[in-house]
Amino acid sequence: MTTGSPDAVGAAASVPAPPRLTRGTIARYAVGSLGTGGFATLPGLVLTYYLTDSLGVAALVAGLVIAVSKVWDVIIDPIIGALTDRDLARHGTRRRLMLIGAITLPVLFALTFAVPPALGPAVGAIWVLIAFTLTATAFSLFQVPYIALPAELTPSYDERTRLLTWRVVMLTLAILVFGAGGPALRGAADDPVIGYLVMGIVAGLVIGAGMLIAVTVARRPVNTPGVAPVAPVVDRTGIREHYAAGIRSLRRSRPFRLLLSTFVLQALATGLMLAGAQYVATWVLQSEDAVTLLFVALIAPALFAAPAWGVVARRLGKERTFAIASVVFAIAALSIVGVLWAPGAWIYAPVGIAGIAYAGMQSLPMAMLPDVISHDGRTHGPGRAGAFSGVWTAGETVGFALGATTLSIILAVTGYVSSTASEVVTQPDAAITGIVISFSVAPAVLIGLSLIALARYPLRRGDIESHGSPDSVSTGDID
Repeated sequence: MTTGSPDAVGAAASVPAPPRLTRGTIARYAVGSLGTGGFATLPGLVLTYYLTDSLGVAALVAGLVIAVSKVWDVIIDPIIGALTDRDLARHGTRRRLMLIGAITLPVLFALTFAVPPALGPAVGAIWVLIAFTLTATAFSLFQVPYIALPAELTPSYDERTRLLTWRVVMLTLAILVFGAGGPALRGAADDPVIGYLVMGIVAGLVIGAGMLIAVTVARRPVNTPGVAPVAPVVDRTGIREHYAAGIRSLRRSRPFRLLLSTFVLQALATGLMLAGAQYVATWVLQSEDAVTLLFVALIAPALFAAPAWGVVARRLGKERTFAIASVVFAIAALSIVGVLWAPGAWIYAPVGIAGIAYAGMQSLPMAMLPDVISHDGRTHGPGRAGAFSGVWTAGETVGFALGATTLSIILAVTGYVSSTASEVVTQPDAAITGIVISFSVAPAVLIGLSLIALARYPLRRGDIESHGSPDSVSTGDID
């Protein structure tokens, strides 16, 4: 059977392989996750606890504060995606918004943890709501274009895995540093108020520094050898139309919908565990400082596991390896429920296994997102990476926000007793049970649901590594 003319076959075979990314590019891009990992970790770890156990805010109100700020994120992320696509079309770089976010975030982050408790719970809740919403806005200005960059830095299926693997190595290191170092900074001062302020200032500066280093990657010309050029047009459409374009991209791309659904459910699961870690340390392990050990157990194995997941993905494919990591995480999380009946140091073993799996759950979907973007670019035209990353960031934000909100609802339903920094309280047994369930059974169930969407994800290596014309890509079962 004839499959094509000799000339066509020869032309396809002569297409040069895309160049490998330089170590400097990979390193500078990866350092950006020192900022993204820090911002994703520290507020998720301590902000709900800061509101309920330092400012005396009721658990349900604390959850509402965080949820409202995240809803704002969901609204602005697609708009920021449109703006960064505009910058790319006009100036050939996404650098401008990234730079604004990196410069403003440290100040706003410190202000979030600078509330004088004497102002009372109501004022404290409003203060945190405003400061954290502004901080989240600054973060989105950096994060949305940052996520869009890999699709433009290389068209290679495996190079994207390599790039995002080292990003996740830095991400896991950041989670370790901020997850362990943040509470340590908080506890360095005898006065919790001063401790939270010092933590906010130091963490904000480190986050900002990581972001500034990553901005330098966006300064390189986008039209590099082996990378599809961006159409040299000036976009004059309005922000509303750009926002609608992001939604249309979500509707048009089935791979994107399925990958995003999987990632959002997993962000909800990990966000729930992240927000609950401090409560597990304080009320189950009977040590507020045990949260540091929980984070070491979770992240230290992930530092070594992320490159290993990349090796497995090159052999089995990203989507199959992603599923394996998810199943391992769910089993490890579910086993933690035993701490209800036998609390003790054994909890660090399943947490460590979950950490190994978490490395794959972070690196693989992030390596799959550029594949989705480039596939859409070949079938519907390039230049929409910002729209995709804006919707992606909004979805990730929803997942993590709902994690903290879900925890606050569980705490409220089970009768959790809030307190100020100077009060000593005793929690009812139902509240302890709710804390453990939120750290074990609930995340496992959410991961199980995410696997339903992942099982339907259609893109494979052959859909991405076709360097011929768009017509050479089979799209009948994908779009």
